[in-house]
Amino acid sequence: MTTDHDTIRPIATRRVLIVGNGMATQRLLEGLVSRSERPQDIHVFGDEASPAYNRILLSPLLAGEIGEQEITLRDREWFEAHNITLHCGRRIRFIDRLRRQIIDDRGTRHDYDRLIIATGSRARLFDLPGAELGGIHGFRTTEDVASLMAAGDHTRRAVVIGGGLLGLEAAEGLRKRGLEVTVVHRSMHLMNRQLDARAAELLANELQGRGLTLRLGRCPVGYDSADGTHVSGVMLDDGEHLAAGLVVVAAGIVPNAELGLDAGLEGRRAIRVDNTLTTSDRHIMALGECCEFEHTTFGLVDPIWAQVEVLADRLCGGDHRYALTPCATRLKVSGVELYAFGTLTPEPGDEVLRYLDAGHGDYRRLILRNNRLVGAVLYGDTRDGPWYFRQSVDQNDLTSCRDTLIFGATDAIQQLEEAA
Repeated sequence: MTTDHDTIRPIATRRVLIVGNGMATQRLLEGLVSRSERPQDIHVFGDEASPAYNRILLSPLLAGEIGEQEITLRDREWFEAHNITLHCGRRIRFIDRLRRQIIDDRGTRHDYDRLIIATGSRARLFDLPGAELGGIHGFRTTEDVASLMAAGDHTRRAVVIGGGLLGLEAAEGLRKRGLEVTVVHRSMHLMNRQLDARAAELLANELQGRGLTLRLGRCPVGYDSADGTHVSGVMLDDGEHLAAGLVVVAAGIVPNAELGLDAGLEGRRAIRVDNTLTTSDRHIMALGECCEFEHTTFGLVDPIWAQVEVLADRLCGGDHRYALTPCATRLKVSGVELYAFGTLTPEPGDEVLRYLDAGHGDYRRLILRNNRLVGAVLYGDTRDGPWYFRQSVDQNDLTSCRDTLIFGATDAIQQLEEAA
């Protein structure tokens, strides 16, 4: 692919269509509306019946702690006030690249000068015996939440497959609704992509203390049914059977890339983009979880927000370019603060520093390589996370504050200043 498809120039007179009305699209629109160079004719198409909402708040919505209006990012009046046409409940079926049109589920064609695909992702569901049964859901949309709430009124037992962030949030939401919830996770520790074993143990103890049941190092091998239509249990690879009238699958995501790939755009797991977020068709761009850049796909917000900044600039005639950069993961899992970045597994010769205050639920682990920070996990008190991350990004030599580094930024900064 080339890295620059168009001469940089303002496209305010062009017709821009955006397929996908999620958090990435809304952040892009927020970045455009304050700029005079913005495209003036913008149309947004979304599958769901409502405007974009904050998916991070689906767990408290499921728990009944907040209402649906509290997770809405902007109401319809906001779109009208900024001269943006919003098409809710409108699925785009096909891209006619030759005519530069998209065709929706009503057969209506819509012309574009520039098309942005921001269709996000969906839950990865397992192709297991019984997967066609009712009562097996993902956890990605308000429709999923509505289905889970309805199902929870008819069963007391639920199984959540996946012990990552999304699975644990779903499990906590269901537990708070009064269900008995078992989490099945194939790794021996929770959130194995973000946490080391000790931090994951602390998290597991916290969640079990609240009433969640964990099955770690296990995998589902099938679903069964008492009536032939609705799930009644999950079978695990060690032979255990978990009774459940509700199953939530939250074990990874699949990019919603079919719209672009079926139209002939380049890509493997997702729609391939260059450093201008442009696809193999110079009139089409892609953003967020549905795209891939340098063989990398995306699921966390920080790299997607960086894409948004580049795309907003390009649409206004700028020349910003996207690049992969180190990023930290800041998470709140069921009220527990987590912060992690860099490598999780030390290499031979690395120095590992650990601190644990079990009474206060505070844990941190730092990995030093040649006296430079290359990875960190913070659990509980994460206030020093951004400072650690900056030391890692800058690859500062931390020899002078080695003795106090694990205790946080305040003492470490003092020692660095004294050494300077």
